[in-house]
Amino acid sequence: MGLFDGVAGFGVTFSTMFRKVVTEDYPRVKKVTAPRYHGRHQLNRHPDGLEKCVGCELCAWACPADAIYVEGGDNTDEERYSPGERYGAIYQINYLRCIGCGLCIEACPTRSLTMTNEYELADDDRQDLIYDKERLLAPLLPGMEQPPHPMRLGEDEQDYYVQGPEMARRRDVHDSTSDEIDISGAAR
Repeated sequence: MGLFDGVAGFGVTFSTMFRKVVTEDYPRVKKVTAPRYHGRHQLNRHPDGLEKCVGCELCAWACPADAIYVEGGDNTDEERYSPGERYGAIYQINYLRCIGCGLCIEACPTRSLTMTNEYELADDDRQDLIYDKERLLAPLLPGMEQPPHPMRLGEDEQDYYVQGPEMARRRDVHDSTSDEIDISGAAR
């Protein structure tokens, strides 16, 4: 054991003692996350407001923490929540168990489930950390209608996956221009 071995151990301590301290003003100044950050989940909608979730339960099967519970329901002509035969009647994510891995969004065949950049999920009540479908659904944008309602983008489910992305692009163009575009795609 050398004479300077004890002093060398304090090298890191001495090198950081005179650096400027970094203080974050967190509650008032929110940190900007990376664009691909895995935060709170969101259930997306089609351009007419119907839900993209078809109740297939693949996200629940893919979740290694068993944090997702999905129960599918059948659509009828009178009550249609999604363009397919089924929809997610009950959808819950337990954030007490979720590890934020993103395997659920990879398993989703309809791109219904995505993750947002929202990272403030802490709460002092355990029940409030179990998000139900109403808290997970994306908000209705202008031109969308609250389900249940008939399909507006086509006659069958296939039309939603062919025309749906095109309708969303038209709506994005509509938001950046002054022309209004109706759900059917015709300019008003």
